Amino acid sequence: MEEPVIEFHLNSQSGLSPYQQVVQQARHALRLGLLKEGDRLPTVKDVAGRLAINPNTVLKAYRELEHDGLVAARPGVGTFVTRTLADATLPAHGPLRQELRRWLTKARLAGLDEESIEALFMTTFRNAAGEDVA
Repeated sequence: MEEPVIEFHLNSQSGLSPYQQVVQQARHALRLGLLKEGDRLPTVKDVAGRLAINPNTVLKAYRELEHDGLVAARPGVGTFVTRTLADATLPAHGPLRQELRRWLTKARLAGLDEESIEALFMTTFRNAAGEDVA
């Protein structure tokens, strides 16, 4: 049996419904090049069982991705990626990811827990997004 290309997880602290989290995680994986055209998503049954959620929740997420033209369901075969969201910036992701890992290590060494790290990052991100970059 082949390993799934993506493994979904739920975060009860995210403020997003399970369905929205599945959609968001799939979109992030498509944007980061982790999911590519032709990749098969885990089955609805597998995702529902692993996340302990209703299969209709997963089906709703997959249908939204299909409506957006990102995946296509093939009855009896599975759901496959038909389009990626990765763009020309993809090569820059590797070095930026390394810098971010170093920053995360520093934050943990400074004693910040996961929630504090996320709050610091998101606040800084939102503030920086509002600034003009010269």
